[in-house]
Amino acid sequence: MDNRVIIFDTTLRDGEQALTASLSVHEKLQIAQAIERLGADIIEAGFPVSSPGDFQSVQQIAKTVKNSIVCGLSRAVEADIKACADALKVADQFRIHTFISTSDVHVQQKLRKGFDDVEAMAINAIKYARKFTDDVEFSCEDAGRTPIDNLCRMVENAIKAGATTVNIPDTVGYTIPNEFGGIITQLFNRVPNIDQAVISVHCHNDLGLAVANSISAVQVGARQIECTINGIGERAGNCSLEEVAMIIKTRQDFLGVHTNINHQEIARSSKLVSQLCNMPVQPNKAIVGSNAFSHSSGIHQDGMLKAANTYEIMTPESVGIAKTKLNLTSRSGRHVIKHRMESLGYQESDYHLDELYDDFLALADKKGQVFDDDLEALLFNIQQQEEKDFYHLETMNVQCGVGEFATASIKLVSGQQNQITSATGNGPVDSLYRAIKQAVDIDFEVSDYKISNKGTGEDGLGKADLVVNWHGRNFHGYGLATDVIEASGQALIHCLNSIHRAKTIAEIKEQQKIAQV
Repeated sequence: MDNRVIIFDTTLRDGEQALTASLSVHEKLQIAQAIERLGADIIEAGFPVSSPGDFQSVQQIAKTVKNSIVCGLSRAVEADIKACADALKVADQFRIHTFISTSDVHVQQKLRKGFDDVEAMAINAIKYARKFTDDVEFSCEDAGRTPIDNLCRMVENAIKAGATTVNIPDTVGYTIPNEFGGIITQLFNRVPNIDQAVISVHCHNDLGLAVANSISAVQVGARQIECTINGIGERAGNCSLEEVAMIIKTRQDFLGVHTNINHQEIARSSKLVSQLCNMPVQPNKAIVGSNAFSHSSGIHQDGMLKAANTYEIMTPESVGIAKTKLNLTSRSGRHVIKHRMESLGYQESDYHLDELYDDFLALADKKGQVFDDDLEALLFNIQQQEEKDFYHLETMNVQCGVGEFATASIKLVSGQQNQITSATGNGPVDSLYRAIKQAVDIDFEVSDYKISNKGTGEDGLGKADLVVNWHGRNFHGYGLATDVIEASGQALIHCLNSIHRAKTIAEIKEQQKIAQV
């Protein structure tokens, strides 16, 4: 049996069905190209008969994508199949994926037909699809709840009719791994011509078992997994592409199979899909969540500093993430503070670890996560709450409207000097930040910006959280005001004061080095 597992990506079909707003043709093409870079074998680009927009998207993707096979979905209806063929014929090779329900509850209550009628429709659809391509996939919708005798009969006849891939979906996420693996095993044992087709699985996540069920099926012989980036899809979503890909890679010694996925593209693809689909990835999401390679426990951090594999079974670099994060919180130990100070260029002789650690714990209890600039402030006894800020935004005036650029004018106090500047931008915050950037002698880049509501009602407080990058270091700032633009300005000024403090500290260190010489 082939030990390669085919990755069938349905982000643009099953995943897109779950979005609150449809993607544009351009957005779908962006995602398709990302999936192609990721190395998916099959890209299910859409449901061409469903709308002119979907037809156009599938056609454009079929024209553009060259390294993955582009697929269209159809019901077991000739008009659907013809629409797939018309949209996909611009490609050198393509797949038509047709389906019909096979479970009693679907056949009787949804289709209101007998199983013999459904079987005949499936056979006719497969034969019709074979007139357009040799690559035809057939799905037994709701296979997880289909009586096994009916399922075996349908799979055997689908292969006889010309299906080269037969998909066994757990459409409603009902089965558990042993049960689903058992269904696949029975098919291999009872269907005489099963070796003439690839057996595929398409598992939903209603009980949180989509990935586990898919891997269980692979262990007993399935060789195609249908999945989506970030696990997006109907209801609770689909099997997550990044999870099955990394399971197969990480446990290849146990599973004995592999994929063609380019694992270093995983994080990039995940971020693109999250942004274009407006579906944030939860922080604790496996593989691609913001906390997936972060460590806050002091015991875990100690282990990580000694050997990364004590608490990480894969490296962040293996999925395209820059590096592991050791979050500085009240749970961090002295060894982590020492390591971080070393990474900032300090020697043990430059500070007293116990005193610094006591001050660190007090600050961590107060503000949660501590950043590098906070550590330096503690080291030089420059407490944030006691220090007189170098930068102060004395006045600001921001104007914006529909169909015109936003304009911001500010008066910024910089030490003993006043700076008055104005700038235009794509929105009120952008124009404000451009004006502030003109007024300061700091070359910074905003790397993360979030606003959130900290109250109730229209007059609730808005909080702006900002991360600014300066010379490869991140500085965190926040602002709180009833006006989110004002809060955004406060957050940037907070960051700039931290950067100014860091520059001052660097100068002090340089003077100390000169004095020692």
